[in-house]
Amino acid sequence: MARAQANGLELEYDTFGDPDNPPLVLVMGLGAQMITWEDGFCELLAARGFFVVRYDNRDVGLSTWLDHLPAPDLAALAAGDLATAPYLLSDLADDAVGLFDALGIARAHVVGASMGGMIVQQLAIDHPDRLLSVTSIMSTTGDPAVGQAEPWALGLLARPPASTREQALADSVDGYRRLGSPGYPDDEAFLLAKATLHYDRARHPVGTLRHAAAVVASGDRTSRLQDVRLPALVIHGDADPLINVSGGKATAEAIPDAELLVIPGMGHNLPHAVWPTVVSAIGRLTGQ
Repeated sequence: MARAQANGLELEYDTFGDPDNPPLVLVMGLGAQMITWEDGFCELLAARGFFVVRYDNRDVGLSTWLDHLPAPDLAALAAGDLATAPYLLSDLADDAVGLFDALGIARAHVVGASMGGMIVQQLAIDHPDRLLSVTSIMSTTGDPAVGQAEPWALGLLARPPASTREQALADSVDGYRRLGSPGYPDDEAFLLAKATLHYDRARHPVGTLRHAAAVVASGDRTSRLQDVRLPALVIHGDADPLINVSGGKATAEAIPDAELLVIPGMGHNLPHAVWPTVVSAIGRLTGQ
């Protein structure tokens, strides 16, 4: 893996496929490291003919942690004091453009999951000239009337950080299982291996809080998405407990001519069984 100087930060990234192929940049979600885009998924995209780039957002993984910034006051944010957010989704979108610049990418296809979907939506709003297409997966527009989480799912995110490695791994496995896809359940050994890989690579709970603040403070993108004129694909699971499928439907309705793909039995993850469907849909969108 490598690091790029971007937007005044260091962003950890790696790549798959031929650099001469059309670039496709993968943007991950709240508190999630780039390795949440599993190697096998990236390899499928590369085999489709893309030059695939995945990276850690700021404040997560091996990219720059912004611990000189305060931990956000989520109660103040919920009460409407948006100035307490250390940064916004637009800053995270600017980071992506900085990565493009560092890698010599003029324009790219972008694919984002969860908060990453919000970031690629923001990219389409702020930097349409740098994009070839946009794919938003298991995400929403920021409209509080859509995409609402099940209360118990929000409770999982609100748990205090574990004080021991053992408890952190147990919490992660529990979260993966309960937020995942009921139609495509993963076995416990896989979930524990995933939790261990992520814990041992990097763990930064306060960065996740700052990500959450950015989501809350960035508001509703619906009206601005109506001005997007890019090939667009929206993918969502009909069993997503963290961002209800209404968020995906609202995203597809907001972006002119966007395609909506709802996957039965998929929750808030990308199970291996749906990879071919997702990669094929991205291929159709991009003509790749």
